[in-house]
Amino acid sequence: MIRILHLEDDAIDAELVQRAVHTQGIDAKFTDVANAAEFSRALTAGGFDVVIVDNGLPGYSAKHAIKQAKSTCPEVPVIVCSGGGRDADVAASFAAGASDYVLKDYPSMLVAALRRSVAQASQHSSSEHSLSERTPSKLSGMHLLVEVVQKLSLVRDLQGIVDIVRVAARQLTGADGATFVLRDGDKCYYVDEDAISPLWKGQRFPLEACISGWAMLNSKSTVIPDIYKDARIPHAAYQPTFVHSLAMVPIRSAAPIGAIGNYWADHHECTREELSLLEALANTTAVAMENVQVYQSLERQVRERTKELQVANQELEAFSSAVSHDLRAPLRQMNVQLDGMAEQTPTAPSHRVERLRDCTERMTRLIDDLLRLSRISRADLRLETVDLGAIATKIMQRLRASAPERSTEFRLDVGPEVRADPGLIGVVLENLLSNAWKYSSKRERSKIELTHRVEQDGRSVYCLADNGAGFSSDLADQLFKPFSRLHAASDFPGIGIGLATVQRIIQRHGGEIWARSDGEDCGAQFCFTLQAE
Repeated sequence: MIRILHLEDDAIDAELVQRAVHTQGIDAKFTDVANAAEFSRALTAGGFDVVIVDNGLPGYSAKHAIKQAKSTCPEVPVIVCSGGGRDADVAASFAAGASDYVLKDYPSMLVAALRRSVAQASQHSSSEHSLSERTPSKLSGMHLLVEVVQKLSLVRDLQGIVDIVRVAARQLTGADGATFVLRDGDKCYYVDEDAISPLWKGQRFPLEACISGWAMLNSKSTVIPDIYKDARIPHAAYQPTFVHSLAMVPIRSAAPIGAIGNYWADHHECTREELSLLEALANTTAVAMENVQVYQSLERQVRERTKELQVANQELEAFSSAVSHDLRAPLRQMNVQLDGMAEQTPTAPSHRVERLRDCTERMTRLIDDLLRLSRISRADLRLETVDLGAIATKIMQRLRASAPERSTEFRLDVGPEVRADPGLIGVVLENLLSNAWKYSSKRERSKIELTHRVEQDGRSVYCLADNGAGFSSDLADQLFKPFSRLHAASDFPGIGIGLATVQRIIQRHGGEIWARSDGEDCGAQFCFTLQAE
């Protein structure tokens, strides 16, 4: 069990950190403290393997907490677990003596840091004798292990880990060969090796049929001085090789993900010191592999954030265009009208004032739509069970009431209820139905239908179709760009931001939206999916 002193003033954050640690299978006992005084008393009492400190305590920075911890118990590693990662804070923490700096939003980083601390503790416990009692070979082994740990801390891919570990495993014990094995389902995959002659590189064997599988299945190291006297060894697989003795250690003690094997051509009984070095290497390897997963996850998130930024930049470019054209144009008209008012008779200005009012209302609608798109991009989803049919029916009732003279046929078949944000999905249906109402307004009899179907892959697809103005099919990709319109404002009023808003909401729900039309005056169909859970 690892004993952790946790300095955190937010009880919810403290609970989330502890839950993340326990969920990853780390047997840990936490002592929670919430302020500097409690922290000081706990340090004095001692008995901790790791100290975790928050970076945002009022009046007590991580820098001060680290210095106090290192002063009281210098051998105990200190991990900073922060809500943010400013360069200055990170640098100050490491300068004060922190072992790691991790972010609360990425609990896997904290778990990896804790495993690293456990590996360091294992290295320390494997060399309990004083330096004066160690032989030169033991000292050289520990020095090599330290170098390997430093190299592994810089690796960012699995192949880099393999390249380091397969060589280090052999050097640490002076073995004639070493292998790096990964668990691949119910197989042992011999990824790579460093040996005086070929072993099993690139081959896969059932877990139950090889000693590396035994080490993984039993989460236990093993030493075999004579392989031909051990029933666990498949002798036929070893006869073509030089191997006479071996040692096998699992990579990660809980739910092993691989194994490291050392082999000797002559009779050799692996010593406790040699086995401890291999186990320390295996523990460090496990941490390095978890770090690689963390970094790859972060890189993936960076790519996703970059894509989001690209979308945001496109919207900013569109916004700049709107500011330079759509917002300035009404202002220019206002100035022209005001100039003309001074030259007209007293009866003329009232007409010009009405035109000015139209211009300002257009500006207001544009600004409101811009703000709405911005809010939707940042709003949190509140998922509930939603009846799309009920929402659509209310919207159509309101549209019909606005123009009772119109003849409109409305068909509705949307299937079962869905999981969605009721407010945002209402915006989607409002925009799509209003568009269908608007663009079919010149028909003698408008036809609008909202239907649902289930694809072969199980996806539910919702389609809104109308018999309105339609559009050229090769312009479909322009529909969802902010401020992009396919029809003249004189024919169908609007700003061109409604469908961009719809697309953003659908994407927030994990779905997609697309549009189809057979051409102008042939109606249009908008289909979308929802995958929020």
